[in-house]
Amino acid sequence: MEEDTLDEVLSCFSDKRLGLWGVAQLTAGTGLAVYAVWAGLLMPGFRKVPLKLQVPYLPASRAQVDNVMSLLRGRSGSVADLGSGDGRIVLEACRQGFSPAVGYELNPWLLRVARFHAWRAGYHGKVLYCREDLWKVDLSSCKNVTVFLAPSVLTLLQDKLLAELADDALVVTGRFPFPDWAPCKVEGEGVDRAWAYHIQVVRKNSQLRHSKVDEPPETRIK
Repeated sequence: MEEDTLDEVLSCFSDKRLGLWGVAQLTAGTGLAVYAVWAGLLMPGFRKVPLKLQVPYLPASRAQVDNVMSLLRGRSGSVADLGSGDGRIVLEACRQGFSPAVGYELNPWLLRVARFHAWRAGYHGKVLYCREDLWKVDLSSCKNVTVFLAPSVLTLLQDKLLAELADDALVVTGRFPFPDWAPCKVEGEGVDRAWAYHIQVVRKNSQLRHSKVDEPPETRIK
């Protein structure tokens, strides 16, 4: 919605006395409610991100959170959630003993929501939400990484994870799997599905693929 269109809509509220039904019709007809959510919650974080890397915010369902935590069962140490949104993955990881539990999110409004949820749950000071670009985060010390991102982003993120994570790290992704990686375990069905990847296994498979590509044709087994 352009600024002049928004001004016209707002003028309707100031120049006319609308009943409840009139307000509802105006809001629905103009898409003002959707625009308000976009302008207030989503747009601030998106301005700093290239178009192809933008991921619309969609909160994880209870089933998705449970599936992610199921794949992390038996693990310990730190958790880093890349694109943490309202922080529910980080908060649940902290509840289950992971420390430090850190979320990285560019959108300032979502960070405020995440911190409020942590405060309300009694975990203020126990979890950390950082306004930081996930591409600039140093992941070398992370033992567990969780992501809920679009396939176009996952394709690029594969290289960063392989370059920075240690062999004993585990990566869990929700909604979409990594396009070039084979998961060690899958939990859930449909949109609630989550995939787990052991970096050591992924790295070995990646090196094996590259060695086969670089191998001279005359030495390959036919």
